[in-house]
Amino acid sequence: MAAMKPRTGDGPLEVTQEGRGIIMRVPLEGGGRLVVEMTPEEAATLNKELQGALE
Repeated sequence: MAAMKPRTGDGPLEVTQEGRGIIMRVPLEGGGRLVVEMTPEEAATLNKELQGALE
């Protein structure tokens, strides 16, 4: 049986390169994380859209 780890918090927003993809982990208000895998092209599009939203 696998050891159960206590939940000490969901941590910060995290983005890592794994293989050829990019993994983004976004903490959610109710607990847990939203995990999104995307290509570098999708990440560039997301970056462009976020920059536009901040203007």
